[in-house]
Amino acid sequence: MHYIIGILSYICLSRSTIMERLQRWFYMNVQHVNTKFKRYLWYDIQWENRLIILLGARGVGKTTLLLQYIKEKLPINEETIYVSLDDIYFSNHSLIEFTEEFVKRGGKFLILDEAQKYKSWAIEVKNIYDNFPEIKIIVSGSSAIELLKSEADLSRRAIYYKLAGLSFREFLNYTRNLNFSPSTLEEILNNKLEISLEINNQIKPIKEFETYLKYGYYPFFKENTLTYHTRLAQIINTVLEVDLLNTHSIDINATLKTKKLLAEIAYMVPFKPNVKKLSTKIGVSRDSLIKYLKLLEHADIINMIYSETKGMSALNKPEKIYLNNPNIAFSLNNNINTGSLRESFFVNQLRVNHQLNYTTIGDFLVDDRFTFEVGGRSKSKKQIKEISNSWVVADNIEISVANKIPLWLFGFTY
Repeated sequence: MHYIIGILSYICLSRSTIMERLQRWFYMNVQHVNTKFKRYLWYDIQWENRLIILLGARGVGKTTLLLQYIKEKLPINEETIYVSLDDIYFSNHSLIEFTEEFVKRGGKFLILDEAQKYKSWAIEVKNIYDNFPEIKIIVSGSSAIELLKSEADLSRRAIYYKLAGLSFREFLNYTRNLNFSPSTLEEILNNKLEISLEINNQIKPIKEFETYLKYGYYPFFKENTLTYHTRLAQIINTVLEVDLLNTHSIDINATLKTKKLLAEIAYMVPFKPNVKKLSTKIGVSRDSLIKYLKLLEHADIINMIYSETKGMSALNKPEKIYLNNPNIAFSLNNNINTGSLRESFFVNQLRVNHQLNYTTIGDFLVDDRFTFEVGGRSKSKKQIKEISNSWVVADNIEISVANKIPLWLFGFTY
Protein backbone atom coordinates (compact mmCIF):
# COMPACT_ATOMS: atom_id res chain seq x y z
CA MET A 1 0.00 0.00 0.00
CA HIS A 2 2.81 2.42 0.92
CA TYR A 3 4.51 1.55 -2.39
CA ILE A 4 1.34 2.44 -4.37
CA ILE A 5 0.94 5.71 -2.45
CA GLY A 6 4.57 6.52 -3.20
CA ILE A 7 4.04 5.95 -6.91
CA LEU A 8 0.90 8.10 -6.93
CA SER A 9 2.76 10.85 -5.08
CA TYR A 10 5.54 10.69 -7.67
CA ILE A 11 3.07 10.94 -10.54
CA CYS A 12 1.33 13.92 -8.96
CA LEU A 13 4.51 15.97 -8.62
CA SER A 14 4.72 19.09 -10.77
CA ARG A 15 6.44 18.90 -14.12
CA SER A 16 9.23 21.19 -12.95
CA THR A 17 9.87 19.05 -9.87
CA ILE A 18 9.96 15.89 -11.99
CA MET A 19 12.34 17.53 -14.44
CA GLU A 20 14.66 18.54 -11.61
CA ARG A 21 14.63 15.01 -10.24
CA LEU A 22 15.34 13.44 -13.62
CA GLN A 23 18.11 15.97 -14.12
CA ARG A 24 19.70 14.97 -10.81
CA TRP A 25 19.55 11.28 -11.69
CA PHE A 26 21.10 12.07 -15.04
CA TYR A 27 23.98 13.96 -13.35
CA MET A 28 24.63 10.99 -11.06
CA ASN A 29 24.67 8.52 -13.95
CA VAL A 30 27.09 10.61 -15.96
CA GLN A 31 29.34 11.21 -12.97
CA HIS A 32 29.87 7.48 -12.42
CA VAL A 33 30.41 6.35 -16.00
CA ASN A 34 33.97 5.32 -16.90
CA THR A 35 35.24 6.77 -20.18
CA LYS A 36 38.57 4.94 -20.35
CA PHE A 37 37.38 1.99 -22.45
CA LYS A 38 35.34 2.86 -25.53
CA ARG A 39 33.51 0.54 -27.88
CA TYR A 40 34.33 0.22 -31.58
CA LEU A 41 31.16 2.08 -32.58
CA TRP A 42 32.22 5.21 -30.73
CA TYR A 43 34.63 5.95 -33.57
CA ASP A 44 32.13 5.19 -36.35
CA ILE A 45 29.11 7.21 -35.24
CA GLN A 46 28.69 10.58 -36.93
CA TRP A 47 27.74 12.31 -33.71
CA GLU A 48 26.97 15.63 -35.42
CA ASN A 49 23.77 14.23 -36.98
CA ARG A 50 20.63 15.73 -35.52
CA LEU A 51 18.78 12.44 -35.02
CA ILE A 52 20.72 9.28 -34.19
CA ILE A 53 19.11 5.95 -33.35
CA LEU A 54 21.31 3.38 -31.63
CA LEU A 55 20.10 -0.21 -31.64
CA GLY A 56 21.54 -3.28 -29.98
CA ALA A 57 20.73 -6.29 -27.86
CA ARG A 58 20.03 -5.82 -24.19
CA GLY A 59 23.27 -5.77 -22.21
CA VAL A 60 25.74 -4.92 -24.99
CA GLY A 61 26.56 -1.47 -23.58
CA LYS A 62 24.32 1.06 -25.33
CA THR A 63 23.63 3.06 -22.17
CA THR A 64 27.31 3.25 -21.27
CA LEU A 65 28.14 4.47 -24.78
CA LEU A 66 25.52 7.22 -24.54
CA LEU A 67 26.69 8.38 -21.11
CA GLN A 68 30.32 8.40 -22.26
CA TYR A 69 29.39 10.62 -25.19
CA ILE A 70 27.49 12.99 -22.92
CA LYS A 71 30.33 13.14 -20.40
CA GLU A 72 32.99 13.92 -22.99
CA LYS A 73 31.13 15.91 -25.65
CA LEU A 74 28.04 17.64 -24.24
CA PRO A 75 27.46 20.34 -21.61
CA ILE A 76 26.49 18.83 -18.26
CA ASN A 77 23.81 21.37 -17.41
CA GLU A 78 20.18 22.17 -18.23
CA GLU A 79 20.97 22.06 -21.96
CA THR A 80 21.40 18.28 -21.81
CA ILE A 81 19.32 15.49 -20.38
CA TYR A 82 19.48 11.72 -20.46
CA VAL A 83 16.32 9.85 -19.53
CA SER A 84 15.16 6.25 -19.77
CA LEU A 85 11.72 5.89 -21.36
CA ASP A 86 10.79 3.21 -18.83
CA ASP A 87 10.78 5.89 -16.12
CA ILE A 88 7.50 5.99 -14.22
CA TYR A 89 7.02 9.61 -15.33
CA PHE A 90 6.08 8.35 -18.79
CA SER A 91 3.29 6.17 -17.43
CA ASN A 92 0.98 9.21 -17.53
CA HIS A 93 2.99 11.86 -19.39
CA SER A 94 3.94 11.92 -23.04
CA LEU A 95 7.39 12.34 -24.47
CA ILE A 96 6.09 15.47 -26.22
CA GLU A 97 5.11 16.99 -22.85
CA PHE A 98 8.50 16.16 -21.43
CA THR A 99 10.29 17.74 -24.38
CA GLU A 100 8.22 20.93 -24.19
CA GLU A 101 9.22 21.34 -20.55
CA PHE A 102 12.86 20.55 -21.40
CA VAL A 103 12.94 23.18 -24.16
CA LYS A 104 11.40 25.79 -21.88
CA ARG A 105 14.36 25.29 -19.56
CA GLY A 106 16.89 25.80 -22.36
CA GLY A 107 17.23 22.17 -23.42
CA LYS A 108 19.17 21.37 -26.60
CA PHE A 109 20.42 17.77 -26.31
CA LEU A 110 17.79 15.08 -25.69
CA ILE A 111 19.13 11.56 -25.03
CA LEU A 112 16.42 8.89 -24.80
CA ASP A 113 17.19 5.35 -23.66
CA GLU A 114 15.07 2.16 -23.64
CA ALA A 115 12.86 3.27 -26.54
CA GLN A 116 11.24 -0.16 -26.77
CA LYS A 117 9.55 0.53 -23.41
CA TYR A 118 7.57 3.46 -24.87
CA LYS A 119 5.03 2.33 -27.45
CA SER A 120 4.67 5.51 -29.53
CA TRP A 121 8.33 6.52 -29.38
CA ALA A 122 8.83 6.64 -33.16
CA ILE A 123 5.88 8.93 -33.90
CA GLU A 124 6.67 11.27 -31.02
CA VAL A 125 10.37 11.44 -31.89
CA LYS A 126 9.34 12.38 -35.45
CA ASN A 127 7.11 15.16 -34.06
CA ILE A 128 9.91 16.41 -31.81
CA TYR A 129 12.33 16.39 -34.72
CA ASP A 130 9.93 18.34 -36.93
CA ASN A 131 8.64 20.83 -34.34
CA PHE A 132 11.74 21.52 -32.25
CA PRO A 133 14.50 22.18 -34.82
CA GLU A 134 16.84 23.41 -32.08
CA ILE A 135 16.88 19.97 -30.44
CA LYS A 136 19.46 17.26 -31.15
CA ILE A 137 18.09 13.78 -30.38
CA ILE A 138 19.79 10.45 -29.71
CA VAL A 139 17.53 7.44 -29.17
CA SER A 140 18.65 4.05 -27.93
CA GLY A 141 16.63 0.86 -28.02
CA SER A 142 16.60 -2.91 -28.19
CA SER A 143 17.38 -4.63 -31.47
CA ALA A 144 13.83 -5.96 -31.28
CA ILE A 145 12.58 -2.62 -32.64
CA GLU A 146 14.78 -2.76 -35.73
CA LEU A 147 11.85 -3.78 -37.91
CA LEU A 148 10.21 -0.45 -37.08
CA LYS A 149 12.82 1.63 -38.88
CA SER A 150 10.35 2.97 -41.40
CA GLU A 151 7.65 3.81 -38.87
CA ALA A 152 6.67 7.48 -38.94
CA ASP A 153 9.17 8.03 -41.76
CA LEU A 154 12.06 8.04 -39.30
CA SER A 155 14.21 6.36 -41.92
CA ARG A 156 14.30 9.68 -43.82
CA ARG A 157 15.32 11.65 -40.76
CA ALA A 158 17.50 9.39 -38.62
CA ILE A 159 20.89 7.77 -38.96
CA TYR A 160 20.75 4.22 -37.58
CA TYR A 161 23.62 2.39 -35.90
CA LYS A 162 23.81 -1.13 -34.51
CA LEU A 163 26.00 -1.94 -31.51
CA ALA A 164 27.20 -5.53 -31.29
CA GLY A 165 28.56 -7.16 -28.16
CA LEU A 166 32.25 -7.18 -27.33
CA SER A 167 34.48 -8.59 -30.04
CA PHE A 168 37.31 -10.83 -28.88
CA ARG A 169 39.67 -7.90 -29.46
CA GLU A 170 37.54 -5.59 -27.31
CA PHE A 171 37.28 -8.27 -24.62
CA LEU A 172 41.08 -8.40 -24.39
CA ASN A 173 41.39 -4.62 -24.23
CA TYR A 174 38.59 -4.44 -21.65
CA THR A 175 39.91 -7.13 -19.32
CA ARG A 176 43.67 -6.87 -19.79
CA ASN A 177 44.08 -3.12 -20.23
CA LEU A 178 45.58 -3.67 -23.68
CA ASN A 179 45.34 -1.53 -26.80
CA PHE A 180 44.86 -3.90 -29.73
CA SER A 181 43.58 -2.22 -32.90
CA PRO A 182 41.09 -3.90 -35.24
CA SER A 183 42.25 -5.53 -38.48
CA THR A 184 40.19 -5.68 -41.64
CA LEU A 185 39.33 -9.06 -43.08
CA GLU A 186 41.67 -8.37 -46.01
CA GLU A 187 44.51 -7.53 -43.62
CA ILE A 188 44.00 -10.79 -41.77
CA LEU A 189 43.94 -12.81 -44.98
CA ASN A 190 47.06 -11.14 -46.37
CA ASN A 191 49.07 -10.79 -43.15
CA LYS A 192 47.75 -13.60 -40.99
CA LEU A 193 51.15 -14.78 -39.75
CA GLU A 194 52.49 -11.34 -38.86
CA ILE A 195 49.31 -10.28 -37.07
CA SER A 196 48.96 -13.52 -35.11
CA LEU A 197 52.63 -13.40 -34.05
CA GLU A 198 52.28 -9.81 -32.86
CA ILE A 199 49.26 -10.68 -30.73
CA ASN A 200 50.97 -13.81 -29.33
CA ASN A 201 53.82 -11.63 -28.11
CA GLN A 202 51.37 -9.97 -25.68
CA ILE A 203 48.86 -12.67 -24.68
CA LYS A 204 48.14 -16.39 -24.69
CA PRO A 205 45.23 -16.29 -27.14
CA ILE A 206 43.90 -19.84 -26.68
CA LYS A 207 43.35 -19.46 -22.94
CA GLU A 208 41.76 -16.02 -23.33
CA PHE A 209 39.59 -17.24 -26.21
CA GLU A 210 38.15 -20.10 -24.18
CA THR A 211 37.12 -17.61 -21.50
CA TYR A 212 35.63 -15.25 -24.06
CA LEU A 213 33.43 -17.96 -25.55
CA LYS A 214 31.85 -18.51 -22.14
CA TYR A 215 31.71 -15.00 -20.69
CA GLY A 216 33.07 -12.29 -22.93
CA TYR A 217 30.35 -11.01 -25.26
CA TYR A 218 28.21 -8.90 -22.91
CA PRO A 219 30.18 -6.32 -20.87
CA PHE A 220 28.23 -7.00 -17.68
CA PHE A 221 30.26 -10.21 -17.19
CA LYS A 222 32.69 -8.03 -15.23
CA GLU A 223 30.13 -7.56 -12.48
CA ASN A 224 29.90 -11.26 -11.57
CA THR A 225 30.85 -14.23 -13.74
CA LEU A 226 29.16 -16.66 -11.31
CA THR A 227 25.71 -15.24 -12.07
CA TYR A 228 26.48 -14.17 -15.64
CA HIS A 229 24.67 -16.99 -17.43
CA THR A 230 21.66 -16.78 -15.14
CA ARG A 231 21.41 -13.07 -15.86
CA LEU A 232 21.83 -13.65 -19.60
CA ALA A 233 19.05 -16.24 -19.59
CA GLN A 234 16.83 -13.74 -17.78
CA ILE A 235 17.61 -11.07 -20.39
CA ILE A 236 16.68 -13.45 -23.21
CA ASN A 237 13.44 -14.26 -21.43
CA THR A 238 12.66 -10.55 -21.06
CA VAL A 239 13.28 -9.98 -24.76
CA LEU A 240 10.85 -12.77 -25.62
CA GLU A 241 8.16 -11.89 -23.08
CA VAL A 242 8.37 -8.10 -23.12
CA ASP A 243 10.30 -6.58 -26.03
CA LEU A 244 8.88 -8.68 -28.84
CA LEU A 245 5.39 -8.52 -27.36
CA ASN A 246 5.51 -4.72 -27.07
CA THR A 247 7.10 -3.93 -30.40
CA HIS A 248 5.47 -6.40 -32.81
CA SER A 249 1.96 -7.55 -33.59
CA ILE A 250 2.15 -10.83 -31.69
CA ASP A 251 0.12 -12.15 -28.77
CA ILE A 252 0.93 -14.21 -25.70
CA ASN A 253 0.40 -17.45 -27.60
CA ALA A 254 2.92 -16.36 -30.23
CA THR A 255 5.39 -15.52 -27.46
CA LEU A 256 5.05 -19.04 -26.06
CA LYS A 257 5.56 -20.52 -29.52
CA THR A 258 8.67 -18.37 -30.01
CA LYS A 259 10.10 -19.59 -26.69
CA LYS A 260 9.41 -23.19 -27.70
CA LEU A 261 11.12 -22.57 -31.02
CA LEU A 262 14.20 -21.14 -29.30
CA ALA A 263 14.36 -24.18 -27.01
CA GLU A 264 14.43 -26.43 -30.08
CA ILE A 265 17.12 -24.33 -31.75
CA ALA A 266 19.31 -24.27 -28.64
CA TYR A 267 19.65 -28.07 -28.72
CA MET A 268 19.96 -28.45 -32.47
CA VAL A 269 22.28 -25.69 -33.72
CA PRO A 270 23.85 -25.51 -36.11
CA PHE A 271 21.37 -27.27 -38.34
CA LYS A 272 19.68 -27.00 -41.71
CA PRO A 273 16.09 -26.51 -40.65
CA ASN A 274 13.34 -28.69 -42.03
CA VAL A 275 10.66 -26.02 -41.99
CA LYS A 276 7.74 -28.40 -42.43
CA LYS A 277 8.90 -30.72 -39.64
CA LEU A 278 9.83 -27.86 -37.31
CA SER A 279 6.57 -25.96 -37.87
CA THR A 280 4.62 -29.13 -37.07
CA LYS A 281 6.61 -29.68 -33.89
CA ILE A 282 6.09 -26.09 -32.74
CA GLY A 283 2.45 -26.12 -33.81
CA VAL A 284 2.50 -23.16 -36.21
CA SER A 285 2.20 -22.60 -39.95
CA ARG A 286 5.25 -22.35 -42.20
CA ASP A 287 4.80 -18.59 -42.59
CA SER A 288 4.48 -18.11 -38.82
CA LEU A 289 7.62 -20.17 -38.23
CA ILE A 290 9.61 -18.01 -40.66
CA LYS A 291 8.20 -14.90 -38.96
CA TYR A 292 9.23 -16.12 -35.49
CA LEU A 293 12.71 -16.99 -36.73
CA LYS A 294 13.12 -13.48 -38.12
CA LEU A 295 11.92 -11.97 -34.84
CA LEU A 296 14.53 -14.00 -32.95
CA GLU A 297 17.21 -12.83 -35.36
CA HIS A 298 16.24 -9.16 -35.14
CA ALA A 299 16.33 -9.51 -31.35
CA ASP A 300 19.94 -10.75 -31.62
CA ILE A 301 19.17 -14.17 -30.19
CA ILE A 302 19.92 -16.20 -33.32
CA ASN A 303 21.77 -15.75 -36.61
CA MET A 304 20.52 -17.23 -39.87
CA ILE A 305 22.60 -18.04 -42.94
CA TYR A 306 20.99 -18.10 -46.38
CA SER A 307 22.07 -19.59 -49.67
CA GLU A 308 24.05 -17.23 -51.87
CA THR A 309 21.70 -18.03 -54.76
CA LYS A 310 18.38 -17.60 -52.96
CA GLY A 311 19.04 -14.46 -50.98
CA MET A 312 17.01 -13.71 -47.84
CA SER A 313 13.53 -12.75 -48.95
CA ALA A 314 10.67 -12.92 -46.49
CA LEU A 315 9.54 -16.30 -47.83
CA ASN A 316 12.88 -18.11 -48.01
CA LYS A 317 13.98 -20.42 -45.26
CA PRO A 318 17.53 -20.15 -43.88
CA GLU A 319 20.04 -22.83 -44.75
CA LYS A 320 21.60 -22.82 -41.27
CA ILE A 321 20.64 -21.41 -37.88
CA TYR A 322 23.03 -20.49 -35.07
CA LEU A 323 22.65 -18.95 -31.65
CA ASN A 324 23.73 -15.31 -31.94
CA ASN A 325 26.92 -15.81 -29.93
CA PRO A 326 28.62 -18.61 -27.97
CA ASN A 327 27.74 -17.10 -24.58
CA ILE A 328 24.05 -17.78 -25.25
CA ALA A 329 24.81 -21.47 -25.78
CA PHE A 330 26.27 -21.72 -22.27
CA SER A 331 23.16 -20.02 -20.86
CA LEU A 332 20.58 -22.17 -22.63
CA ASN A 333 22.23 -25.55 -23.09
CA ASN A 334 24.36 -27.76 -20.87
CA ASN A 335 25.31 -30.00 -23.80
CA ILE A 336 27.73 -27.75 -25.67
CA ASN A 337 28.67 -28.71 -29.22
CA THR A 338 32.23 -27.56 -30.00
CA GLY A 339 31.65 -27.35 -33.74
CA SER A 340 28.58 -25.22 -33.17
CA LEU A 341 30.51 -22.86 -30.90
CA ARG A 342 33.22 -22.38 -33.52
CA GLU A 343 30.82 -21.57 -36.32
CA SER A 344 28.63 -19.40 -34.08
CA PHE A 345 31.66 -17.31 -33.14
CA PHE A 346 32.80 -16.97 -36.74
CA VAL A 347 29.35 -15.84 -37.91
CA ASN A 348 28.88 -13.51 -34.96
CA GLN A 349 32.17 -11.65 -35.42
CA LEU A 350 32.14 -11.33 -39.20
CA ARG A 351 28.50 -10.32 -39.50
CA VAL A 352 29.22 -6.92 -38.01
CA ASN A 353 30.97 -5.75 -41.17
CA HIS A 354 30.42 -8.49 -43.75
CA GLN A 355 27.80 -10.53 -45.57
CA LEU A 356 27.85 -14.27 -44.95
CA ASN A 357 26.10 -16.90 -47.06
CA TYR A 358 25.78 -20.65 -47.04
CA THR A 359 27.78 -22.51 -49.66
CA THR A 360 27.72 -26.17 -50.66
CA ILE A 361 31.53 -26.28 -50.78
CA GLY A 362 33.03 -25.15 -47.49
CA ASP A 363 31.08 -23.63 -44.62
CA PHE A 364 30.71 -19.94 -45.45
CA LEU A 365 30.96 -17.60 -48.41
CA VAL A 366 31.89 -14.09 -47.24
CA ASP A 367 31.12 -11.01 -49.34
CA ASP A 368 30.66 -13.29 -52.36
CA ARG A 369 34.46 -13.51 -52.53
CA PHE A 370 36.01 -15.63 -49.81
CA THR A 371 35.27 -19.25 -48.88
CA PHE A 372 35.98 -20.52 -45.36
CA GLU A 373 35.96 -23.97 -43.82
CA VAL A 374 35.77 -23.89 -40.00
CA GLY A 375 37.05 -26.74 -37.84
CA GLY A 376 39.58 -27.98 -35.30
CA ARG A 377 43.36 -27.76 -35.51
CA SER A 378 43.60 -30.90 -37.65
CA LYS A 379 41.11 -29.61 -40.23
CA SER A 380 42.50 -29.95 -43.76
CA LYS A 381 41.82 -27.98 -46.91
CA LYS A 382 40.76 -31.07 -48.83
CA GLN A 383 37.14 -30.00 -49.18
CA ILE A 384 37.95 -26.53 -50.56
CA LYS A 385 41.31 -27.13 -52.27
CA GLU A 386 39.87 -26.45 -55.72
CA ILE A 387 38.28 -23.16 -54.65
CA SER A 388 40.23 -19.94 -55.16
CA ASN A 389 40.30 -17.46 -52.28
CA SER A 390 39.61 -20.20 -49.75
CA TRP A 391 40.99 -20.75 -46.25
CA VAL A 392 40.72 -23.13 -43.35
CA VAL A 393 39.74 -21.46 -40.07
CA ALA A 394 41.21 -23.65 -37.33
CA ASP A 395 40.47 -23.69 -33.62
CA ASN A 396 43.18 -24.35 -31.00
CA ILE A 397 46.09 -22.97 -32.99
CA GLU A 398 48.03 -19.91 -31.86
CA ILE A 399 49.52 -18.72 -35.14
CA SER A 400 48.74 -19.14 -38.83
CA VAL A 401 50.35 -22.15 -40.46
CA ALA A 402 50.25 -22.67 -44.23
CA ASN A 403 46.70 -21.78 -45.29
CA LYS A 404 45.20 -22.13 -41.81
CA ILE A 405 44.07 -19.07 -39.92
CA PRO A 406 43.42 -19.18 -36.15
CA LEU A 407 39.72 -18.97 -35.39
CA TRP A 408 40.28 -16.44 -32.60
CA LEU A 409 41.94 -14.01 -35.05
CA PHE A 410 38.57 -13.28 -36.66
CA GLY A 411 37.61 -11.70 -33.35
CA PHE A 412 39.86 -8.77 -34.32
CA THR A 413 37.73 -7.60 -37.25
CA TYR A 414 35.90 -4.98 -35.17
